Amino acid sequence: MRLYIGLVHFPVYNKNYQRIASAITTIDLHDIARLARTYAAKRFFVITPLDDQQRLAERIRSHWTNGYGARYNRHRKEAIELVEIVPSLEQAIDAIRAMEGEAPLVMATDASRQKHRAMSYERARCIIRSDRAVILIFGTAWGLDQSVMERADYVLDPVLGRTDYNHLSVRTAAAIILDRVAGR
Repeated sequence: MRLYIGLVHFPVYNKNYQRIASAITTIDLHDIARLARTYAAKRFFVITPLDDQQRLAERIRSHWTNGYGARYNRHRKEAIELVEIVPSLEQAIDAIRAMEGEAPLVMATDASRQKHRAMSYERARCIIRSDRAVILIFGTAWGLDQSVMERADYVLDPVLGRTDYNHLSVRTAAAIILDRVAGR
């Protein structure tokens, strides 16, 4: 399995569907890194062009991989070592291309119900378990900008609960989706 995860902070939408760069949350970094480690992702890309947000993510990464945190919790260190901070999705794709010798398939997640583009989790699981490199990208704020969605090779079915309420945190959606496409 050649699975990579990307957490996109730009370009994403705010609640008014304006294109923005969202802020990094430390809990997303910790929890999604732990998911990446649990589900055997090769790298977890934190994608933001904002210098201050890159510095924040690097400070967290460094604390848990080199600082006191590395000595305090070796399991967290193993997970956080998967974090790579890049300014754009294209740079994440370029990094994967350099590691894998090919560009990855881009598999986007989307909470809306775009039936015409939606791909089942079963089909996604088959693709991820094939010999292709795949980057599974998650959007922050109110979701991935249309330009990112157009860049995607595939868009997964949304995670749907028992009600019409559809506002999961990105780390919760990531956990559900990773279990569906990369779990045992």
